[in-house]
Amino acid sequence: MNFEIDQDDTALQDATRRFAETYLAPVAASADRDAAFPEGHIGQLAEFGAMGLNLPSEYGGTGAPATGLALAVEEIAAACAATASTVTAHFLATDTILLGGGEAMRRRWLPDAAAGRKLGAFALTEPGAGSDPADMSMQAVREGDGYRLQGTKHFITNGGVADFITVFAKTDPTAGYRGISAFVVDADTPGFEVGAAENTMGIRASHIYELRFDCLLPAENLIGEEGSGFRTAMRVLDRGRVEIAATACGIARAALEAALGWVGTRKISGQPLADFQAIQFMLADMKTELEAARLMTLRAAALRETGERFTREAAMAKLFASEAVHRITDQALQIHGGYGYTSGLPLERYVRDARILRIFEGSSEIQRNIIARSELGNSKAR
Repeated sequence: MNFEIDQDDTALQDATRRFAETYLAPVAASADRDAAFPEGHIGQLAEFGAMGLNLPSEYGGTGAPATGLALAVEEIAAACAATASTVTAHFLATDTILLGGGEAMRRRWLPDAAAGRKLGAFALTEPGAGSDPADMSMQAVREGDGYRLQGTKHFITNGGVADFITVFAKTDPTAGYRGISAFVVDADTPGFEVGAAENTMGIRASHIYELRFDCLLPAENLIGEEGSGFRTAMRVLDRGRVEIAATACGIARAALEAALGWVGTRKISGQPLADFQAIQFMLADMKTELEAARLMTLRAAALRETGERFTREAAMAKLFASEAVHRITDQALQIHGGYGYTSGLPLERYVRDARILRIFEGSSEIQRNIIARSELGNSKAR
């Protein structure tokens, strides 16, 4: 077993950290305060190459290894979690086309997405169907040479600012999961409507929307074959969960670094906080959890890179990292005392940003279901 990070991955991580500290971190607080979508960041990220990190070079991407991608997402999240959310939602959309679409579809959509000329969104969740996609009510019915897409999606990151959306709908309502198909919808399509952005607790600069569809799509907008949508969505979410775990690591690391800086300068009764054993124990626990979360994240990413199945490992990484960042940010705020509770320092933002990670792209309870089913299946196989 080799726990050393590849030099190319380290180089990507270092470059992303410099980029994030230069362009993202200085405006993260104001973007959060104003709930301002980081539109200017998209061009900067695209010029840097971040918008195509998940895509092979033949489609305009950087072809970054999965481990390097995870480390890059961590760096973006450490500077601005909202930007990380925007970018990883874009990855979900492009991964859907990459994994489920044919060559013509990939050539049509992915180069512009990798170059930042088009922003993507991934629309799976509905008002009445979140954790179980089989409950979705959106339908795509054959109409002429195409499909009539009808229904509503909810809590869709990037949905109101995206140039294209990958959408999941039932082409066979009687077939459960096997009746779900995937489509790509151009935001200019007649019959596509966007609701107002939700006012959220955290990652406030990354907006989520309700999307309404009554669209006629050409048959060429079907991603893959009818009935293949659920399988594609699950493969995409495996990737996305590793990126959520990396996001958690980034927020947790920023919180830990803030705490380490604080305890070295803040004094109580003339002594730095760092001299108190209770504080030292808190820092030790925070660092241990962060390192464990990062190792689990990189392990899942490494399995993705080899092409092996990594559903369980992605679920474990997302579960542990999203739960750990809750504890780490809370402890970091506690170490700062009353100052941590004010908006003058970033601790309260870290706490708010971290909270969503236990919910979206499969809640912690869903991750536990995935892990448990995997273990029970392995037990029966033995």
